[in-house]
Amino acid sequence: MDDLSLAKPKAVTPYVTPERAGVSLLFLMNGFMIGAWAPKIPEFASRLDLSEKSLGLMILTFGLGSITMMPIAGSQIARFGSSRVSKVTAVLLIPLLLLLSLAGNIWTGAVAIFLFGGLLGAMDVAMNANAVATEKGMRRAIMSSCHAFWSLGGLIGSSTGGFLIERIGTMPHAIIATVFAAVTIVFAWRIVLHDAPHPEDHAHAERSRLPRSPLPWLIGIMALFCMIPEGSILDWGALYLRNELSASVTLSGFAFAAFSLTMAVMRFAGDLIRDRFGAVMTLRVCAVIAILGLLLIGLAENVPMAIAGFALAGIGISNIVPIAFSAAGNLPGMAAGVGLSVVTTMGYSGILVAPSGIGFIAEHTGLGNVFIGLSGLLIVVLFLSRLARHADGAHH
Repeated sequence: MDDLSLAKPKAVTPYVTPERAGVSLLFLMNGFMIGAWAPKIPEFASRLDLSEKSLGLMILTFGLGSITMMPIAGSQIARFGSSRVSKVTAVLLIPLLLLLSLAGNIWTGAVAIFLFGGLLGAMDVAMNANAVATEKGMRRAIMSSCHAFWSLGGLIGSSTGGFLIERIGTMPHAIIATVFAAVTIVFAWRIVLHDAPHPEDHAHAERSRLPRSPLPWLIGIMALFCMIPEGSILDWGALYLRNELSASVTLSGFAFAAFSLTMAVMRFAGDLIRDRFGAVMTLRVCAVIAILGLLLIGLAENVPMAIAGFALAGIGISNIVPIAFSAAGNLPGMAAGVGLSVVTTMGYSGILVAPSGIGFIAEHTGLGNVFIGLSGLLIVVLFLSRLARHADGAHH
């Protein structure tokens, strides 16, 4: 293979291509929509007069939408290609912040949030499949930086959302966010890699909606066991600093901030690291760093030590999911969308399911012990790390 690549030096493309820019814009828009939604939740709950329990059920409906529509997206990618499914789901997603802002009762709210979660999830599968196809075309890793653009979109959406809602109101914010999302998709539309589906992909999708091979399920476990700690840090990090380490309100906010910052930085660097050292070695080092970060959080005696642990966990967790998604999209004899739909559904269910389970366990053991326990999930990821070799199929 090395001889072949030496014989064809033109096969390696520039670091930035229009197709890469296109798929990065898809990730940015998807992350932005989630980020823009987060600061709207309190107003949404008060408008529909939702109790905490009812709001919990609404958020569960969002998750059920994702888990329902992700596998459907996988089968449609095998039929029509990832670019078409990405564009269709993006266009359907654009008006949903407006719909959520207009919902006047619990039933319209539930329908809107189900569709919002479902289309975000379906677009997620499609854009990850498009990133895999772009990696193959470019013969280099791009998945980590795509996920970095998703994180950046979330940061833009959440940081501007609260400010705009407070200054100009809910509906004007929804209009501005919708226009931003629409403009992003207009810029991406012509440059997203157009991947025509292969006949065997279509045949595979028709023959079996759920793959019988254990490979996507095992890679799905890797994604799940990596995203449970991510979801736990998102939901419980600030509370841990506040309640168990007596941090101030300001300092407790630094838990997720430290984690997010190191994760975003490492995702932008992750592709170069992976191209240099290979997916398996990158994933193993990341898993070890994540284990050390979670142990440091759980064993922390003071706030700075815990924040250092959150930062370390961000470095470790940053590139495990992008590598798992690349591997899922490159499994032999399987359409990219089919493998990816399994892995994304399993992975994101970790972020959706973890919060309630963690809360129940923490009541009995304390959050410090929970974070120590979560490091055990990354040990399983370490044992499965050999499966990451399929990610290198994207560009070797």
